[in-house]
Amino acid sequence: MHKKLLVYIFTLEVIIGGLALAYIFSAYWHKPLGPSLAMANQAVELVYDSSGKALDDEILGFVPEPTPTSPSLLAQIAMMLKKPNESSKPLCGGPAVMTLLVVGSDERGNDYLYGLADSIRIVRIDFTVPGVMVLDIPRDLWVDIPGISDHYGISQGKLNQAYFFGNPGMGYYDGSGEGPGLLAETLDQNYGLKVDHYLALDRATFVEIINNIGGIDIQLNSLVDMNDGQDGANPSLVLDPGVHHLDGDMALKLAVNRFPSTFQRARYQNIVLKSLQARLLNPSMLPEIPQLVSQFVGSVQTDLSPSDINQLICLGKSLTEENTEIVAFPDEMFVSGRTYDPYRQVNTFTLSVDLNLFRDYIADFMNGTWPIDQG
Repeated sequence: MHKKLLVYIFTLEVIIGGLALAYIFSAYWHKPLGPSLAMANQAVELVYDSSGKALDDEILGFVPEPTPTSPSLLAQIAMMLKKPNESSKPLCGGPAVMTLLVVGSDERGNDYLYGLADSIRIVRIDFTVPGVMVLDIPRDLWVDIPGISDHYGISQGKLNQAYFFGNPGMGYYDGSGEGPGLLAETLDQNYGLKVDHYLALDRATFVEIINNIGGIDIQLNSLVDMNDGQDGANPSLVLDPGVHHLDGDMALKLAVNRFPSTFQRARYQNIVLKSLQARLLNPSMLPEIPQLVSQFVGSVQTDLSPSDINQLICLGKSLTEENTEIVAFPDEMFVSGRTYDPYRQVNTFTLSVDLNLFRDYIADFMNGTWPIDQG
Protein backbone atom coordinates (compact mmCIF):
# COMPACT_ATOMS: atom_id res chain seq x y z
CA MET A 1 0.00 0.00 0.00
CA HIS A 2 2.85 2.32 0.89
CA LYS A 3 4.55 1.62 -2.47
CA LYS A 4 1.34 2.30 -4.36
CA LEU A 5 0.99 5.65 -2.59
CA LEU A 6 4.53 6.59 -3.57
CA VAL A 7 3.77 5.65 -7.18
CA TYR A 8 0.61 7.77 -7.15
CA ILE A 9 2.49 10.74 -5.66
CA PHE A 10 5.33 10.37 -8.19
CA THR A 11 2.86 10.13 -11.07
CA LEU A 12 1.02 13.23 -9.86
CA GLU A 13 4.27 15.16 -9.56
CA VAL A 14 5.21 14.18 -13.13
CA ILE A 15 1.82 15.32 -14.44
CA ILE A 16 1.94 18.62 -12.55
CA GLY A 17 5.55 19.19 -13.62
CA GLY A 18 4.67 18.42 -17.24
CA LEU A 19 1.74 20.83 -17.17
CA ALA A 20 3.94 23.53 -15.64
CA LEU A 21 6.60 23.05 -18.31
CA ALA A 22 3.96 23.07 -21.03
CA TYR A 23 2.57 26.35 -19.64
CA ILE A 24 6.02 27.94 -19.48
CA PHE A 25 6.87 26.74 -22.99
CA SER A 26 3.55 27.97 -24.35
CA ALA A 27 4.06 31.38 -22.79
CA TYR A 28 7.56 31.64 -24.25
CA TRP A 29 6.46 30.24 -27.62
CA HIS A 30 4.10 33.15 -28.23
CA LYS A 31 6.15 35.86 -26.49
CA PRO A 32 7.69 38.51 -28.79
CA LEU A 33 11.48 38.45 -28.80
CA GLY A 34 11.58 42.25 -28.56
CA PRO A 35 9.32 45.21 -27.69
CA SER A 36 6.01 44.90 -29.54
CA LEU A 37 4.51 47.49 -31.84
CA ALA A 38 1.65 49.56 -30.49
CA MET A 39 0.02 49.99 -33.88
CA ALA A 40 -0.07 46.56 -35.50
CA ASN A 41 -2.74 46.22 -38.16
CA GLN A 42 -6.08 47.30 -36.71
CA ALA A 43 -8.20 47.29 -39.85
CA VAL A 44 -10.87 44.63 -39.37
CA GLU A 45 -13.63 43.74 -41.76
CA LEU A 46 -16.62 42.63 -39.67
CA VAL A 47 -18.58 39.60 -40.77
CA TYR A 48 -22.27 39.38 -39.86
CA ASP A 49 -24.70 36.53 -39.42
CA SER A 50 -28.22 36.44 -40.90
CA SER A 51 -29.58 38.49 -37.99
CA GLY A 52 -27.06 41.26 -38.51
CA LYS A 53 -24.94 40.38 -35.48
CA ALA A 54 -21.16 40.72 -35.91
CA LEU A 55 -19.39 37.38 -35.62
CA ASP A 56 -16.22 37.05 -33.54
CA ASP A 57 -13.04 36.34 -35.49
CA GLU A 58 -12.07 33.55 -33.09
CA ILE A 59 -15.37 31.80 -33.76
CA LEU A 60 -14.90 32.16 -37.50
CA GLY A 61 -11.36 30.80 -37.20
CA PHE A 62 -9.59 33.42 -39.30
CA VAL A 63 -8.17 36.91 -39.13
CA PRO A 64 -9.56 39.18 -41.86
CA GLU A 65 -7.02 40.68 -44.24
CA PRO A 66 -6.43 44.41 -43.62
CA THR A 67 -7.69 46.82 -46.26
CA PRO A 68 -6.07 50.26 -45.76
CA THR A 69 -8.01 51.85 -48.63
CA SER A 70 -9.91 50.62 -51.64
CA PRO A 71 -7.55 49.26 -54.31
CA SER A 72 -7.53 50.72 -57.80
CA LEU A 73 -9.65 49.13 -60.52
CA LEU A 74 -6.62 47.47 -62.15
CA ALA A 75 -5.48 46.24 -58.75
CA GLN A 76 -8.94 44.78 -58.05
CA ILE A 77 -8.78 42.84 -61.32
CA ALA A 78 -5.30 41.53 -60.48
CA MET A 79 -6.44 40.61 -56.98
CA MET A 80 -9.42 38.65 -58.34
CA LEU A 81 -7.12 36.68 -60.64
CA LYS A 82 -4.86 35.57 -57.78
CA LYS A 83 -7.48 35.30 -55.02
CA PRO A 84 -7.65 31.75 -53.56
CA ASN A 85 -10.81 29.72 -53.19
CA GLU A 86 -13.05 30.68 -50.29
CA SER A 87 -12.36 27.28 -48.71
CA SER A 88 -8.59 27.95 -48.63
CA LYS A 89 -7.09 28.22 -45.17
CA PRO A 90 -3.79 29.82 -44.17
CA LEU A 91 -0.86 27.42 -44.25
CA CYS A 92 1.37 26.61 -41.28
CA GLY A 93 -1.12 27.89 -38.71
CA GLY A 94 -0.34 31.45 -39.72
CA PRO A 95 -2.61 34.46 -40.15
CA ALA A 96 -4.13 35.15 -43.55
CA VAL A 97 -1.54 37.89 -44.06
CA MET A 98 1.47 39.08 -42.08
CA THR A 99 3.09 42.41 -42.91
CA LEU A 100 6.68 42.80 -41.82
CA LEU A 101 8.78 45.97 -41.61
CA VAL A 102 12.37 45.00 -42.42
CA VAL A 103 15.14 47.47 -41.68
CA GLY A 104 18.76 47.33 -42.71
CA SER A 105 20.44 49.25 -39.89
CA ASP A 106 23.79 50.99 -40.33
CA GLU A 107 24.49 50.41 -36.62
CA ARG A 108 28.16 49.42 -36.25
CA GLY A 109 27.66 47.79 -32.85
CA ASN A 110 25.50 44.79 -32.02
CA ASP A 111 23.09 46.32 -29.52
CA TYR A 112 20.71 48.34 -31.76
CA LEU A 113 21.00 51.38 -29.49
CA TYR A 114 21.57 53.71 -32.42
CA GLY A 115 21.73 53.54 -36.21
CA LEU A 116 19.87 54.98 -39.19
CA ALA A 117 17.59 52.88 -41.36
CA ASP A 118 20.00 52.22 -44.23
CA SER A 119 17.25 50.39 -46.14
CA ILE A 120 13.52 50.05 -45.51
CA ARG A 121 11.48 47.19 -46.93
CA ILE A 122 7.88 46.12 -46.40
CA VAL A 123 7.30 42.39 -46.76
CA ARG A 124 3.74 41.18 -47.31
CA ILE A 125 3.48 37.48 -46.50
CA ASP A 126 0.32 35.73 -47.69
CA PHE A 127 -0.18 32.39 -45.93
CA THR A 128 -3.22 31.54 -48.05
CA VAL A 129 -2.16 31.98 -51.71
CA PRO A 130 0.75 31.52 -50.64
CA GLY A 131 3.17 34.21 -51.70
CA VAL A 132 5.52 36.99 -50.65
CA MET A 133 5.81 40.52 -52.00
CA VAL A 134 8.67 42.85 -51.03
CA LEU A 135 8.56 46.63 -51.51
CA ASP A 136 11.39 49.14 -51.05
CA ILE A 137 10.42 52.42 -49.35
CA PRO A 138 12.91 55.19 -50.21
CA ARG A 139 14.73 56.22 -47.06
CA ASP A 140 15.25 59.83 -48.21
CA LEU A 141 11.57 60.80 -48.18
CA TRP A 142 10.95 63.93 -46.06
CA VAL A 143 8.23 63.07 -43.53
CA ASP A 144 6.42 64.14 -40.38
CA ILE A 145 7.83 62.19 -37.43
CA PRO A 146 5.33 61.78 -34.56
CA GLY A 147 5.90 61.41 -30.85
CA ILE A 148 9.22 63.19 -30.29
CA SER A 149 8.48 66.92 -30.70
CA ASP A 150 9.25 67.45 -27.00
CA HIS A 151 12.88 66.54 -27.74
CA TYR A 152 14.71 69.41 -29.47
CA GLY A 153 11.45 70.31 -31.25
CA ILE A 154 11.88 67.51 -33.77
CA SER A 155 8.71 67.01 -35.80
CA GLN A 156 10.12 66.33 -39.29
CA GLY A 157 13.05 64.57 -40.87
CA LYS A 158 14.10 61.99 -43.39
CA LEU A 159 12.33 58.66 -43.13
CA ASN A 160 15.52 56.86 -42.10
CA GLN A 161 15.86 59.25 -39.15
CA ALA A 162 12.60 58.02 -37.62
CA TYR A 163 14.32 54.70 -36.88
CA PHE A 164 17.37 56.53 -35.49
CA PHE A 165 15.36 58.83 -33.21
CA GLY A 166 13.31 55.91 -31.87
CA ASN A 167 16.15 53.65 -30.81
CA PRO A 168 16.85 53.55 -27.05
CA GLY A 169 20.32 55.08 -27.24
CA MET A 170 18.80 58.42 -28.23
CA GLY A 171 16.21 58.58 -25.44
CA TYR A 172 13.79 60.60 -27.60
CA TYR A 173 10.93 58.15 -28.00
CA ASP A 174 8.66 56.89 -25.23
CA GLY A 175 6.38 54.77 -27.41
CA SER A 176 6.40 51.06 -28.21
CA GLY A 177 8.80 49.14 -30.39
CA GLU A 178 11.89 51.36 -30.06
CA GLY A 179 13.37 52.45 -33.43
CA PRO A 180 11.21 50.13 -35.54
CA GLY A 181 8.17 51.28 -33.56
CA LEU A 182 8.71 54.96 -34.34
CA LEU A 183 9.48 54.13 -37.97
CA ALA A 184 6.25 52.11 -38.16
CA GLU A 185 4.25 54.99 -36.64
CA THR A 186 5.85 57.39 -39.13
CA LEU A 187 4.91 55.18 -42.09
CA ASP A 188 1.36 54.91 -40.76
CA GLN A 189 0.91 58.63 -40.14
CA ASN A 190 2.36 59.74 -43.48
CA TYR A 191 1.21 56.98 -45.83
CA GLY A 192 -1.42 54.89 -44.05
CA LEU A 193 0.97 51.92 -44.13
CA LYS A 194 0.39 49.60 -41.18
CA VAL A 195 2.63 46.69 -40.26
CA ASP A 196 2.24 43.73 -37.92
CA HIS A 197 5.85 43.05 -36.96
CA TYR A 198 9.37 44.29 -37.52
CA LEU A 199 12.83 42.87 -38.05
CA ALA A 200 16.02 44.95 -38.13
CA LEU A 201 19.40 43.64 -39.20
CA ASP A 202 22.73 45.39 -38.64
CA ARG A 203 25.59 45.25 -41.12
CA ALA A 204 27.75 42.81 -39.17
CA THR A 205 24.92 40.30 -38.87
CA PHE A 206 24.12 40.63 -42.59
CA VAL A 207 27.74 39.80 -43.45
CA GLU A 208 27.79 36.82 -41.06
CA ILE A 209 24.57 35.38 -42.50
CA ILE A 210 25.87 35.58 -46.08
CA ASN A 211 29.16 33.94 -45.04
CA ASN A 212 27.33 31.27 -43.05
CA ILE A 213 25.39 30.08 -46.11
CA GLY A 214 28.52 30.00 -48.25
CA GLY A 215 28.03 33.30 -50.07
CA ILE A 216 25.67 34.17 -52.92
CA ASP A 217 25.85 34.12 -56.73
CA ILE A 218 24.73 37.30 -58.47
CA GLN A 219 24.08 38.11 -62.12
CA LEU A 220 25.12 41.58 -63.35
CA ASN A 221 24.03 42.94 -66.72
CA SER A 222 26.43 45.89 -66.68
CA LEU A 223 29.71 46.90 -65.07
CA VAL A 224 29.53 47.99 -61.42
CA ASP A 225 32.25 50.26 -60.01
CA MET A 226 32.11 50.48 -56.21
CA ASN A 227 35.13 52.80 -55.90
CA ASP A 228 32.98 55.90 -55.48
CA GLY A 229 34.06 57.65 -52.29
CA GLN A 230 37.14 55.42 -51.88
CA ASP A 231 40.77 56.59 -51.69
CA GLY A 232 42.16 55.45 -55.00
CA ALA A 233 40.86 52.84 -57.40
CA ASN A 234 40.57 49.28 -56.10
CA PRO A 235 40.25 46.76 -58.95
CA SER A 236 38.52 44.25 -56.65
CA LEU A 237 35.63 46.71 -56.31
CA VAL A 238 34.94 46.68 -60.04
CA LEU A 239 32.58 43.90 -61.16
CA ASP A 240 32.25 43.12 -64.86
CA PRO A 241 28.97 41.98 -66.41
CA GLY A 242 28.30 38.32 -65.71
CA VAL A 243 28.03 35.95 -62.75
CA HIS A 244 29.96 36.64 -59.54
CA HIS A 245 30.21 34.74 -56.27
CA LEU A 246 30.17 37.20 -53.36
CA ASP A 247 31.05 36.68 -49.72
CA GLY A 248 29.34 38.72 -47.01
CA ASP A 249 31.69 41.70 -47.22
CA MET A 250 31.34 42.07 -50.99
CA ALA A 251 27.56 41.54 -50.83
CA LEU A 252 27.35 44.38 -48.29
CA LYS A 253 29.54 46.66 -50.45
CA LEU A 254 27.24 46.08 -53.40
CA ALA A 255 24.07 46.57 -51.31
CA VAL A 256 25.18 49.96 -49.95
CA ASN A 257 26.72 51.26 -53.20
CA ARG A 258 25.06 54.61 -53.94
CA PHE A 259 26.61 55.28 -57.35
CA PRO A 260 25.15 56.59 -59.60
CA SER A 261 21.89 57.19 -57.67
CA THR A 262 19.81 56.23 -54.68
CA PHE A 263 17.45 54.37 -57.02
CA GLN A 264 20.29 52.31 -58.46
CA ARG A 265 21.28 51.50 -54.89
CA ALA A 266 17.84 49.98 -54.31
CA ARG A 267 18.26 47.94 -57.50
CA TYR A 268 21.60 46.61 -56.26
CA GLN A 269 19.86 45.60 -53.05
CA ASN A 270 17.20 43.81 -55.08
CA ILE A 271 19.93 41.86 -56.89
CA VAL A 272 21.36 40.79 -53.54
CA LEU A 273 17.90 39.90 -52.19
CA LYS A 274 17.01 37.78 -55.21
CA SER A 275 20.34 35.97 -55.02
CA LEU A 276 19.85 35.39 -51.29
CA GLN A 277 16.35 34.09 -51.98
CA ALA A 278 17.64 31.68 -54.62
CA ARG A 279 20.27 30.39 -52.18
CA LEU A 280 17.83 29.91 -49.30
CA LEU A 281 15.19 28.23 -51.49
CA ASN A 282 17.71 25.74 -52.85
CA PRO A 283 16.51 22.23 -51.82
CA SER A 284 19.90 21.50 -50.25
CA MET A 285 19.63 24.63 -48.11
CA LEU A 286 16.05 24.28 -46.83
CA PRO A 287 16.89 21.73 -44.07
CA GLU A 288 19.53 24.15 -42.74
CA ILE A 289 17.19 27.12 -42.31
CA PRO A 290 15.92 26.28 -38.78
CA GLN A 291 19.51 26.04 -37.54
CA LEU A 292 20.40 29.27 -39.35
CA VAL A 293 17.47 31.08 -37.73
CA SER A 294 18.32 29.78 -34.25
CA GLN A 295 21.93 30.87 -34.73
CA PHE A 296 21.12 34.47 -35.63
CA VAL A 297 17.79 35.18 -33.91
CA GLY A 298 19.64 36.75 -30.98
CA SER A 299 21.54 39.09 -33.32
CA VAL A 300 18.52 40.86 -34.79
CA GLN A 301 16.01 43.39 -33.49
CA THR A 302 12.52 41.91 -33.79
CA ASP A 303 9.16 41.50 -32.11
CA LEU A 304 8.46 38.18 -33.83
CA SER A 305 7.76 35.34 -31.42
CA PRO A 306 9.19 31.81 -31.75
CA SER A 307 5.71 30.81 -32.95
CA ASP A 308 5.75 33.51 -35.68
CA ILE A 309 9.24 32.45 -36.76
CA ASN A 310 8.19 28.81 -36.91
CA GLN A 311 5.24 29.75 -39.16
CA LEU A 312 7.57 31.67 -41.49
CA ILE A 313 10.04 28.78 -41.68
CA CYS A 314 7.18 26.42 -42.43
CA LEU A 315 5.83 28.70 -45.18
CA GLY A 316 9.29 28.91 -46.72
CA LYS A 317 8.87 25.35 -47.99
CA SER A 318 5.99 26.57 -50.20
CA LEU A 319 7.81 29.56 -51.65
CA THR A 320 9.45 29.64 -55.06
CA GLU A 321 10.88 32.34 -57.29
CA GLU A 322 7.48 32.40 -59.04
CA ASN A 323 5.43 33.29 -55.94
CA THR A 324 8.00 35.70 -54.46
CA GLU A 325 7.96 39.19 -55.95
CA ILE A 326 10.29 42.14 -55.37
CA VAL A 327 8.57 45.32 -56.59
CA ALA A 328 9.57 48.98 -56.71
CA PHE A 329 8.03 52.39 -57.27
CA PRO A 330 8.79 54.00 -60.65
CA ASP A 331 11.81 56.33 -60.35
CA GLU A 332 9.89 59.12 -62.04
CA MET A 333 7.42 59.30 -59.13
CA PHE A 334 10.03 61.07 -57.02
CA VAL A 335 11.52 64.54 -57.19
CA SER A 336 15.03 65.07 -55.84
CA GLY A 337 15.83 68.20 -53.86
CA ARG A 338 17.44 69.55 -50.73
CA THR A 339 15.70 70.31 -47.44
CA TYR A 340 17.03 72.07 -44.37
CA ASP A 341 17.36 69.63 -41.49
CA PRO A 342 17.11 71.62 -38.23
CA TYR A 343 18.41 68.66 -36.19
CA ARG A 344 21.69 68.39 -38.12
CA GLN A 345 21.57 72.07 -39.18
CA VAL A 346 22.44 71.23 -42.79
CA ASN A 347 20.71 71.16 -46.17
CA THR A 348 20.29 67.47 -46.92
CA PHE A 349 19.33 65.43 -49.97
CA THR A 350 15.63 64.50 -49.89
CA LEU A 351 12.92 63.02 -52.08
CA SER A 352 9.36 64.30 -52.46
CA VAL A 353 6.40 62.51 -54.00
CA ASP A 354 2.73 63.01 -54.90
CA LEU A 355 1.18 61.75 -51.65
CA ASN A 356 -2.11 60.63 -53.19
CA LEU A 357 -0.37 58.58 -55.87
CA PHE A 358 2.11 57.16 -53.37
CA ARG A 359 -0.70 56.13 -51.00
CA ASP A 360 -2.56 54.49 -53.90
CA TYR A 361 0.48 52.35 -54.63
CA ILE A 362 0.80 51.50 -50.92
CA ALA A 363 -2.88 50.53 -50.75
CA ASP A 364 -2.54 48.21 -53.74
CA PHE A 365 0.53 46.61 -52.21
CA MET A 366 -1.23 46.06 -48.88
CA ASN A 367 -4.09 44.41 -50.73
CA GLY A 368 -1.68 41.95 -52.32
CA THR A 369 -1.45 43.55 -55.75
CA TRP A 370 0.85 45.87 -57.62
CA PRO A 371 -0.10 48.17 -60.50
CA ILE A 372 -0.07 45.69 -63.34
CA ASP A 373 1.21 48.25 -65.85
CA GLN A 374 4.39 48.46 -63.75
CA GLY A 375 5.06 44.72 -63.76
